[in-house]
Amino acid sequence: MAVNLKGRSFLTLMDFTPAEIRYLLDLGHDLKAKRRAGICGEALKGKHIVLLFEKTSTRTRCSFEVAATQEGAHVTFLDAGSSQMGKKESLEDSAKVLGRFFDGIEYRGYEQSAVEGLAKWSGVPVWNGLTDADHPTQILADMMTIEEHCAKPLNKVKVVFPGDVRNNMSRAWMIGAAKMGMHYVALGPESMARELDGAFLKEVFAVARANGGLIEITDDMNSVKDADVLYGDIWASMGEEALIPDRAKLLAPYRVTEETLEATGNPEVLYLHCLPSFHDYETKVGKEWQEKNVDIREVTDEVFRGRHSVVFDEAENRMHSIKAVLVATIGR
Repeated sequence: MAVNLKGRSFLTLMDFTPAEIRYLLDLGHDLKAKRRAGICGEALKGKHIVLLFEKTSTRTRCSFEVAATQEGAHVTFLDAGSSQMGKKESLEDSAKVLGRFFDGIEYRGYEQSAVEGLAKWSGVPVWNGLTDADHPTQILADMMTIEEHCAKPLNKVKVVFPGDVRNNMSRAWMIGAAKMGMHYVALGPESMARELDGAFLKEVFAVARANGGLIEITDDMNSVKDADVLYGDIWASMGEEALIPDRAKLLAPYRVTEETLEATGNPEVLYLHCLPSFHDYETKVGKEWQEKNVDIREVTDEVFRGRHSVVFDEAENRMHSIKAVLVATIGR
């Protein structure tokens, strides 16, 4: 059955069928191969998109800008300081205005309701570049990377996420794994697991069962056994900096080390991370906390730079997967 995503918003993978996600992954692989061959298309020629950023970013902004321009689109960037949205103008009014100027809107910020409101009122496709609840473009890039480096089909892959099991990346992975019939393990403190929304878990468990997948939430480090992927994320998201000392103490047992890799029993286990990562003390933030005797590294430098790590292939795939979303939803 043909897949047609023209005019669709991309707010969460929960809105898409496994066949539609498969289509986006295949398109991402195809567009990456074409780019490697020096071929740039014109699927977005004459299109204009706006990027609304309430949270800062490196990969998301660059991925959207480069992906769009490689296919012929024009990009306008607005950060929190250069837009009136939510200050002098309501979200609804801003959406209605931007929808008349642009063919599509990307939003990266805090509330999931904001990206949903933009989609409701703008009349054009809206793409979620990250909210506090979800990060669907990252999951597409992650799945592309796994397919490039793991011989197994996605529905045979086990992903283990050690750390803050209730954050947006863990939630996004639960949705993606459930949709694609994967085995996903959220590995972290029980106190954090208890904060997960019950209605969300009920829905994602049901989706996983329907697609032959399995979602587990546990604090048992033995669950890393037979993992194909260990997935990392920082321990405190933007806006949570004051919680870093407590988070570091709580999550230190879940730091990914060489011993963690060995405990998987899989000599080909992959290490993925959405980035940025605290894996050494070569950042301003890392040094500041080191001086306070707080170790904020969620992964050791040996793992991050080692042979199991494919984090930079993964970062590149942000561009190719986002290009797939743009081409599929507003392309000619």
